[in-house]
This record gives sequence, structure tokens and C-alpha cells, in this order.
Amino acid sequence: MAITIKNDSEIARMREAGHVVAMCHARVEPAIVPGVIVTELDALVRDTIAGLGATSNFYGHQGFRGYICASVNDQIVHGIPGKRRLRDGDIISVDIGAIVDGFHGDSAWTYAVGDVADEVRQLLIDTEAALYEGVAAARAGNRLGAIGHAVEAYAEPRGYGIVRGYGGHGIGRQMWEEPHIPNVGDPRHGLRLRRGMTLAIEPMLNLGGEDTRIMPDKWTVVTADGSWSAHFEHTVVVTDAEPLILTERLAAMVK
Repeated sequence: MAITIKNDSEIARMREAGHVVAMCHARVEPAIVPGVIVTELDALVRDTIAGLGATSNFYGHQGFRGYICASVNDQIVHGIPGKRRLRDGDIISVDIGAIVDGFHGDSAWTYAVGDVADEVRQLLIDTEAALYEGVAAARAGNRLGAIGHAVEAYAEPRGYGIVRGYGGHGIGRQMWEEPHIPNVGDPRHGLRLRRGMTLAIEPMLNLGGEDTRIMPDKWTVVTADGSWSAHFEHTVVVTDAEPLILTERLAAMVK
């Protein structure tokens, strides 16, 4: 299936959805402290989405029971928010999505809970940097493989396990659209990127190996070796110049 090219009006509505997602991250980050219960974070995002006049694209999706995907420590993606109480030294990936006027925004960020180990903090720094390497490669005229190649070229020399079974995706009228965007790739391969394509780019890096397994809840993906994992994601628009990030969070947005 070919990826849809969005017009300026559609991109404007996706920008609004991205703003809602960014506001959710701005409001949830200060709440991520030792002792907080994950369902409290989920409720905060639920109320923020509703207060901004949007709807969640996670809650109820294929039976998912949460307004966020909350993935702690060795959990990579799709963690179901539950009664777990976060402890000092944990990390948590908070993945948030919202719908405005039928268009979707999607962004994930991994947060430190209190003071974390040095190698864990570096994992967060490097996974965020890998995200921006992938975003920078999402330029009109490049091949899709350039995005994964950029992530891989940054992460592999630093010794991280790059999650290969999961990755980014197209986004627009649906949360998950074509194409799948792996976090490894060849810049000579894949479809040619064009202005107006909207993509969710999301590297997932592990302190250990790349292998994964799915927990009995049928949702939560964890590292096979128990190593800790980080996940960062932005929704972007391909342009003829720098990609436009629709889910960027600014300090001025915090209220």
C-alpha cells in the first residue's frame, strides 16, 4: 500500500493532534517521581486529552486498557498501565496518542524516575539522539531506508541492541498506516520519500541484545535477556527541507 500524501489542511489538523500529545507529555513528566502509581499517570493523560477536546487513539484499540502505553525498565513497548509503583532508579517509556478531527498524533518518551545508573542515563541520551538522527533523514528525495540507516549508524557503534521486530510507521487518518519503518536499513532501499508524507519515527534501543518476547498479557514487549530498554518517538512531516516535527514539546507549553 502506498503512503498517503497529506495536504496543508490535513497537516494542520495533525499539528493540532500533535500539540495535544506534546501537552500530555509536558504535564505527565513532572508527575513521574518515585512512589507514583502508573495508573495515576494514565489518569492524568486521560484528563489532559479530554480537557483539550481530543480523544485517545490508544484506549480501546484492539481491547487495549489504557490511555498510555507504559513500559518500565526491561519493557520495550505496549506496556499496559497498572498498579505498579515506580521506584527511584526506574525508567518508564510513556507512549501517548491523540485524535483531533479524525487525524492522529503519536509520541513516546522515556523518563528517568529519580536518580538512575550512569549507563541507564546514557541509554536515554543516546536513544533520544538516535531519534533525531532518524528524523533528520526523513527528507524528500531520500529512500525510506535512510531513516533506519541513520538510527542504526548512530546506535550500533555504541553497543546497543537495536529492536528489529518493532519500529515506526506511517500515520494520518489511522494511528498505524503504511509503511513500516524499521530502525535499521539501507539508504539505497525503500520507497522514495515525498513532501507531505507523515511518519512516526521511533527507535528502541536495549542495553543488552536485540531479541524480544511478548508477555502473557499479549501486549507488553520485553527484552529477552532482561536488559533495560528506551523508546523515543516523534510524528513528523516530510518536507523539501528540514522535517517538520508535529509533537515537539516546548518549555512554554507547560502550564
